[in-house]
Amino acid sequence: MIGPTGAVRVMVATKPVDFRKGAEGLAALVRETIHCDPFDSGIYVFRARRADRIKLVFWDGAGVRLFAKRLEDGEFRWPKIEDGVMRLSAAQFSVLLEGLDWRRVHCAKEAPAPALPG
Repeated sequence: MIGPTGAVRVMVATKPVDFRKGAEGLAALVRETIHCDPFDSGIYVFRARRADRIKLVFWDGAGVRLFAKRLEDGEFRWPKIEDGVMRLSAAQFSVLLEGLDWRRVHCAKEAPAPALPG
């Protein structure tokens, strides 16, 4: 799977949700709990009570997509369960989807563009 670029906005709901919800139900949660528009360019990540399950909802320009993944061995690394939302970088998001510890990925510091000589 080719992961998202650095320009994508990834928002993670830290509180577990009812995993019986489909794309429409999760899109409604994006509006209600994350206070964002589910039809923008963001990827919204939700977790189940069991840490081995994850669902993503995002708008692809033609419709709302739902992506679900369950790890057969191990569990996703999650922040402390509390009401709230956190943002991940594209690199952290890619690592999270692989089931690895996204907290070990540090964002590169932005370097200023080099000035032209003269």
